[in-house]
Amino acid sequence: MNRRTLLVTAGWAGAAFLAVLAGIAGIGVLGAGLTSAGNSPRSEAQVARELAELPSPGPSARPTPSEPRPSGNSSRPAASRTLPTRGGTVVARCASTGPRIVSMSPAQGFALHEQEGDEGEFRGTSDNHDRVRFTIVCSGGRPSLVSR
Repeated sequence: MNRRTLLVTAGWAGAAFLAVLAGIAGIGVLGAGLTSAGNSPRSEAQVARELAELPSPGPSARPTPSEPRPSGNSSRPAASRTLPTRGGTVVARCASTGPRIVSMSPAQGFALHEQEGDEGEFRGTSDNHDRVRFTIVCSGGRPSLVSR
């Protein structure tokens, strides 16, 4: 073996040795931070003591309605109703102007095709001929779904 081959081999061995030492030192530093006493599980008594030290919550504020009430003769807003179909879920309400679709959520395998006023349609994503058409009607102020 010549001198150059010996130096290259020694250099590679030294570099590998230093890389292993750096890895062990890095794991030791990270491991100490991950497994220090501050991260150990707490006992039931410790949890109870820490919870007792927390300040008691003040009176909670009442949530405000997300929708303003209509200003008309009606004293309460039109109630929405969730109506399930084979093609998805429809949320509808009976307003003073008539039945209205609030939202439509297609079921798996269906997509929203049409939504206008009181009529809607879901269509199958794999077959456009798989349709669920409906109209919303109001009876006694309560929305219901009629297939069409």
